[in-house]
Amino acid sequence: MVRIKVNEGVLEGCKVDNVYGKPYFRFKGIPYAEPPVGDLRFKAPKPKTPWNGVREAKEHGPESCQMDVLFTQSPKFKGEEDCLYLNVYTPNIEPENPLPVMVFIHGGGFMCGSGNYEHYGPEFLIKHDVILVTINYRLDILGFLCLDTKDIPGNAGMKDQVAALRWVQNNIRNFGGNPDNVTIFGESAGAASVSAHLVSPMSKGLFKRAITQSGTSLSPWVQTYGARDRAVLLAKELGCECDNDKEIFEFFKNQPAENLVNKKVSIIFTEIAKLFPHVCFGIVSEKKFKGQESFIEGDFFDLMRTGNGIHEGVEVMNGYTEDEGIVYFALGCHPDKVFQQASQFAQFFVPHDIMNHVPVVQQMALGKKIKQYYLKDQFVNKERNFDELLRFLSMYYFIHSSLTWQSLCAKRGKNKIYLYKFSCKSERNIFAHTIGCSFIYEKRIPVSHIDDLFYLFPFTNDLPEVKVDSKTYKMIEQVTKLWTNFAKYGNPTPDDSLGAQWLPYTSKQKHYLDIGEKLTPRVAPDEEQMQLWEDLYREYCPQKLC
Repeated sequence: MVRIKVNEGVLEGCKVDNVYGKPYFRFKGIPYAEPPVGDLRFKAPKPKTPWNGVREAKEHGPESCQMDVLFTQSPKFKGEEDCLYLNVYTPNIEPENPLPVMVFIHGGGFMCGSGNYEHYGPEFLIKHDVILVTINYRLDILGFLCLDTKDIPGNAGMKDQVAALRWVQNNIRNFGGNPDNVTIFGESAGAASVSAHLVSPMSKGLFKRAITQSGTSLSPWVQTYGARDRAVLLAKELGCECDNDKEIFEFFKNQPAENLVNKKVSIIFTEIAKLFPHVCFGIVSEKKFKGQESFIEGDFFDLMRTGNGIHEGVEVMNGYTEDEGIVYFALGCHPDKVFQQASQFAQFFVPHDIMNHVPVVQQMALGKKIKQYYLKDQFVNKERNFDELLRFLSMYYFIHSSLTWQSLCAKRGKNKIYLYKFSCKSERNIFAHTIGCSFIYEKRIPVSHIDDLFYLFPFTNDLPEVKVDSKTYKMIEQVTKLWTNFAKYGNPTPDDSLGAQWLPYTSKQKHYLDIGEKLTPRVAPDEEQMQLWEDLYREYCPQKLC
């Protein structure tokens, strides 16, 4: 038993043994804001009021209302609206020098997930003398509905994350942490969130470094357009015939949470056709209202290209896995249906930001060019050309936007940035199995979207303990050393202990690190594909060029 005083009161946590070495102190379920219920539903969170006495911090707080569409084959409703809790894991509450802090933001398409121990335990990272903080935030409609009004301005889930980062600044010293050395990191929607914090005025000064894993603010599924139209349509689908914004807010405010989870509200025909799995409720460009902070105003691409870019001086690691596109099949897209659409419709291959700007005739011409490049215009099936289809899906949903973000940031030249490609292969690469794509393993071990997380966190409910004398554990040690070195020093390879030097990425020298069983420095990843995509954007949508 151990007690720590924070600004809101006294917390009681516990000391925990670690099968991988260093024991640590654990504080679960710490409230960082008031419950976002009643009139606070859809609004920015309020600071947590103090409590009397000692508050136990030995159990997780509730998860956000959701259906887990990624890790559960038959998802069911779970969670509570009172979900604004975080967890702190520290190796030393009274260190000689304050410890670096790593705040992890979970992914899940802004629809599902939590920061809880079962997935995101500290055992691998904490060995390297860092503090780990994991958070919950509002998800789906409760976190990202936007009516463009003062009552429902949008981005509530992002403002939750800001509130958690502010709590860390105000309290982490009490756990042995250094508020001046905070690294935020996340994967997928968590990475997109990190990337969004890099440009949000609300987040400025709350962290020193950032790591974006498999997602940036430029990923095609991040920023929601037509948000008000979706909100109005959702209200009508739920039975609200009002046209008055105040009445629509009252209607949404009084809906049971179960009615506001996992609803797909499509405003573009191709969304209904499922040519593109999409996030209906994500980050929006906010209108400004008197007395309220806006998380972001404007389009992320424009902010990166012509605005101030990311917060000056923040150091960033950005990267992706070899086979990102496998996650496509986790979003309600059965492989057979995907193969049929890819074979039948040229529009399947058209990036939706181009689709929104050019007529159908040009869409067809572009789709045929891309299909010819990747598939030589063949019909698609898993035996003949699945890997080629996967290359396209990976490039479209993750790699092109990640490398575009990297290029825009490098051109500005005011931040030290690193780039990686993740290629670790072992029995921990399980994500394709969990989403029903086991046929991939008949040919090779894929490195799917999410698979990198299994080398940073134990995932105790999904994977067995790793033998410390195994090749897999050696890879875990390498990955966690890179991540924690960056959090400590702003340089993932400050010495030669890992046997490789990872150089910063610049516009002229496009250095990156291939992170596999061995660490291999390289330059210009996926260069041929990127050249194709840049040529296509130059022809069809030049306003989206770097």
